[in-house]
Amino acid sequence: MDYKALAQQTAQEILSYNQDTSGWKVVKTSKKVTVSSKASKKFHGNLYRVEGVIPESTCKLSDFLYKPENRVTWDKSLKVYNMVHKIDSDTFICHTITQSFAMGSISPRDFIDVVYLKRCEGNINVISSKSVDFPAFPPSSNYIRGYNHACGYVCSPLQENPAHSKLVMFVQTEMRGKLSPSVIEATMPSNLISFILNAKDGIKTHKVASGHGRHRGGHSAFPKK
Repeated sequence: MDYKALAQQTAQEILSYNQDTSGWKVVKTSKKVTVSSKASKKFHGNLYRVEGVIPESTCKLSDFLYKPENRVTWDKSLKVYNMVHKIDSDTFICHTITQSFAMGSISPRDFIDVVYLKRCEGNINVISSKSVDFPAFPPSSNYIRGYNHACGYVCSPLQENPAHSKLVMFVQTEMRGKLSPSVIEATMPSNLISFILNAKDGIKTHKVASGHGRHRGGHSAFPKK
């Protein structure tokens, strides 16, 4: 399988979703994060669009979201996020295991995705993700193998403050198993808002840990939990 070509095609799909303004219905708004949805053309489920503002530059935000090393330290929806095969500096295959959701009514899933970082004109970066078959990681009996149709993020400078970023995320995940669509539709918007808020906290903590966010007098700027 030509993983790189598939990754590039997926990034183009994410850009086309970002330019598509028709048919979206707002399903939840909280803490300045908005979740909209429309019927997916890929499977019998929804394509979600999540929008928020992150107080970080586009370049730093996209690097933070792309790199697998820190992911489980801030993304509370995941148990495991491992790069299992590096294709090049912008593309890798990762194995993900989620936490359970909805008070345990949605059991953990695992995914094998090709992840790709595409840098576009205007300081816009796209990170795409799509499920693939990867023979070294066949499905196991421990987890239901989910399937991500074209998913990803679009990071762009905020027009009124280019030092901050507009983050738009697209998700269309087929959980598989014997789940009722209504259970997924009831829980997904809140989980997506939590993801954006966790990313915002994570990048703030990462900034402090790397020495850029310390107050005078050496006090740490870690947010109180």
